[in-house]
Amino acid sequence: MPQNEELAASICESIAGQHNDDKTSLAKGVSTYFDKSKLIFTCPHEDQFKSLRAHWKIEKDEYRKSFQGDNYEADKGNALISKGDMGFSGSTFFNTTDGKYLVKSVPRHFEHSFFKDEMLEPYAEHMRQNLSSLLVRITDFLEAGSNISSTLGMAPAHHIVMENTKFGEQDDKRKDVEWETWDLKPMSYFYPERDVAGGALTSEETKDKLADDFSGDLVLALDDAEDLKGNLQKDTAFLAKCNAVDYSLFLVRIPLNPEDPETKADGAPEVPLEPPIVPPGAPTWRTGVKSADGKYIYRACVLDFFWAKHKVHAKAMTGLINTYNLVGGHGPMSVTTTSEEYRERFLKMCEEMIEVK
Repeated sequence: MPQNEELAASICESIAGQHNDDKTSLAKGVSTYFDKSKLIFTCPHEDQFKSLRAHWKIEKDEYRKSFQGDNYEADKGNALISKGDMGFSGSTFFNTTDGKYLVKSVPRHFEHSFFKDEMLEPYAEHMRQNLSSLLVRITDFLEAGSNISSTLGMAPAHHIVMENTKFGEQDDKRKDVEWETWDLKPMSYFYPERDVAGGALTSEETKDKLADDFSGDLVLALDDAEDLKGNLQKDTAFLAKCNAVDYSLFLVRIPLNPEDPETKADGAPEVPLEPPIVPPGAPTWRTGVKSADGKYIYRACVLDFFWAKHKVHAKAMTGLINTYNLVGGHGPMSVTTTSEEYRERFLKMCEEMIEVK
C-alpha cells in the first residue's frame, strides 16, 4: 500500500504536470499497474477546472508551484503535508506547504461519482454566477488510473483539491494566539454515536468526530450579517436543488489583540488576509470579516456537500434508519432527512449563531 509520502508524490506529480505521458507503452503500463507505490492521476474534467481557476484569477504557474515544493526533483512529495484521517468518511488529508490548498480523498463511490457525474457542471455554473458564494472553491478533481493499489482499495483513487480557509495561520507570528475552527452541522438530528445508550457504546474519539458546537455568538455589523445570510440562502438553495444533505459550515475565528506589538494599529493581525483565490477582494468571508466588537476576524465556507439523497447508498441508509426508528422513535439523521428539511435546520442553526450589533 502506498505510504502517505508516495501518495503525496503521485498527487504532486499529476498536478504539477511533471510526469511523462508514456501510456502507449504496454510494458510501462503493466509495470505501473503492479507498482503499488505508484499512482498516476488524471483530471476527468480538466477543461472545466481550468475554466474555474481562470475565473478565480488563479495563475497557472502559481498554482503548479504550490505542488512543486522547494526542490521538486529531489523530493516530489515535499509540497504536501499529511493531516491524517479527520472524519467519519475515512478520508485522507494533505495541505500544501505554502498553506494555500487542501487535498482530500473521496473514497466512497457514491460521493465521488455524484460530484464527478452529476454535480460538477451545475457547481461550476453556480460558482461562476455567484462570485461571493460560500461553497468551498474546488480547484481540481483527481482520479487514479488502473493500478493494483486502487483496484484493490489499498489506496484512495479519488481526490479533490480545494482552497484552505485557514491560509495564513502558519505565518501568524503572534505569541499565544490560536486560530479556532468549528465544523458546524445541525445537532438536533439523531446521531447514533451520541444518542444510543447516551453515547456509552461509542468511544470518545469517535464522538469527537461529530460536528462541533460553536461557543459564543457571531457578533456582526448589520451589513455583514445580511451578507452572510444572503449567501447562505443562495448556496443552500443550490444544494437542495442538487438533493445534497449533511454539508457543514466551516468557521474560522482569528483573535485580535490591539495591545499586542505584533498587531497592526488598525487591529488587523500581521497575517496575510488575502487568500490565494480572488476575486472578490478583501474583506469577504473568504479573506476575513471583522466582528462588530473588534475582537475577532471570521472566515467561513460551506464544506462536504457530496452526500446525495438519491444515490443507492443514501437510500439504503435512509431505509435502515427509518426501520430502526419505528421502534426507537429518534427521528431522522442528517444523512437520511430530505434536502429541503436539512436546509431549513442548517439555516436556522446559522441564524441563531448571529448577533447583530
